[in-house]
Amino acid sequence: MLRDKNLIPLSHQHQRALALCVRIDRAQPIPVADLDAWQSELEQHFEQEFEIHFSAEEQALFPAALQFPKLIPLVEELIADHAALRESFSQAKARSMSGKTLPAFAQHLSAHIRKEERQLFERLQQLMSPEELTTLGEQLEAGLKDTAQSCILPSQTTKLRPKN
Repeated sequence: MLRDKNLIPLSHQHQRALALCVRIDRAQPIPVADLDAWQSELEQHFEQEFEIHFSAEEQALFPAALQFPKLIPLVEELIADHAALRESFSQAKARSMSGKTLPAFAQHLSAHIRKEERQLFERLQQLMSPEELTTLGEQLEAGLKDTAQSCILPSQTTKLRPKN
């Protein structure tokens, strides 16, 4: 199903996050010497985009989804994912991630995004009227207005590497 225009800003942010997950996956195994650079980049991503993205979802998207009883368990899972992902970002800020927790974070983030895209967004597009989606889109636009308009460039250490 094509993505409704009102959900596209979230989907674009999801694409950037998935690219980060691919880079982390391709960097395996991550040398201890490279962990600081990765954690610094994660901290930057959280401050400039993820924190605002999560907040917009929690203040606009999830309340809209909770109007549909079938979606309540999924939304509860997604809220729990946000809490766990925030904890991972806190670990990155504290520079306490390891060569094992960093790839586990990327796997969790990727699975979370796919759950939102493939389950939540698809169901909302089926259940919500065009007018409701437009209202949701306006709320999301307001919630996302403070995200950075420039992308975070990977460092020499965190750039995409060819798959082995």
